Amino acid sequence: MLKLHAHRTIVCAKAFTFTTLKRFPIVQHQIFKFDFCTTTSHPHSFAVSYLVNNCGFSLENALKASPKLRFRDPQKPDSVFCFFRSHGFSDSQICIILQKELQFLSCKPQKVLLPKFEFLRSKGASSLDIVRMVTANPSFLKRSLENHIIPAYEFVRGIIQSDKQIIDFLIQNSYFLFDPRVAPNVKLLLDFGVTHSQIHILLKRRPLVLCSSKLLETVQELKQMGFDVSKSTFCIALLAKRTVNKAKWEEKVDTFKKWGWSQEQILVAFRSQPYIMLSSLDKINAVFSFWVEQAGFKSLDLVRAPGIFLLSLQKRIAPRASVLQFLTSKGLLQKDASLSRPFILTEKLFLEKYVIRFKGVSSHLLKLYEDKMSLENDRNNTCT
Repeated sequence: MLKLHAHRTIVCAKAFTFTTLKRFPIVQHQIFKFDFCTTTSHPHSFAVSYLVNNCGFSLENALKASPKLRFRDPQKPDSVFCFFRSHGFSDSQICIILQKELQFLSCKPQKVLLPKFEFLRSKGASSLDIVRMVTANPSFLKRSLENHIIPAYEFVRGIIQSDKQIIDFLIQNSYFLFDPRVAPNVKLLLDFGVTHSQIHILLKRRPLVLCSSKLLETVQELKQMGFDVSKSTFCIALLAKRTVNKAKWEEKVDTFKKWGWSQEQILVAFRSQPYIMLSSLDKINAVFSFWVEQAGFKSLDLVRAPGIFLLSLQKRIAPRASVLQFLTSKGLLQKDASLSRPFILTEKLFLEKYVIRFKGVSSHLLKLYEDKMSLENDRNNTCT
């Protein structure tokens, strides 16, 4: 007779009971429930069974995860499920959280989790806010309340001064309460002379920039390009350099060169309007194509007014270009007049300076302008 190995684990399959399905609806789609029967008490067998049956783990992942757990009965993990349910989490959300942060199954929720929930509530977070925040990124709950979460919260409060705005921010960016790079990076920017209002811009537009491990390198590069850290353009340039990868950046530089810009002219335009490097290649090419090939203007005009790349080609650039083309053809514009300035004026100022003031042709210009606007709107509606 063969001798059975003392720690051999036998995997048995049996159908769900109605009670189990009712309690853990997330696994209703599974055909079998896995139980682990052992000839001796295997230290991880119950954990594997619990992860598969209650937490939505595959058998393979449960086997890999089980050595990290230390429980032989459902009392402790059930208390964790009970805690989350009592705070408004659904079973599917609890499973998402536990699959991200398995160690919560072994914690004492009243000691480890509750104080952090209470802190967030004290700052005005609703139960739904906490559910959304924790489900998106439960990692911050692993950090010390006193040594990390509270200091991190107060740190963000130094930039965003309303608790409601902070909670709204953290719902989308709860990793800020966890990532250790944020505070040093913000201190770095402040030390370089970046203002709190500029850092606020980064928080609103792309907070992940403040989690960069190469922020110092980028700041120094932008200073060498001639950016003034005290101006708002610096943070937009920082945003562009940290979010556009090297290959895409070089592709955009090559596109500007294709339309006749030099390296120095690209730098001049970038310093003036760093948003241009956040424009898509399609938008850059479309503006150049219209400006040069349809309107008959010079591509270098845009070096002095790179903000035009940010405007709507259909609703702003094309209608106003039609007016300028007519004025130029009739000799009504000075030869040295800027062809870029009219595009950045408000609607009211544009009409005053380039339509109404030309008394003899103002009605024609207004009709030309409105017809072009209407035509472009019709094209948009047809496309959509």
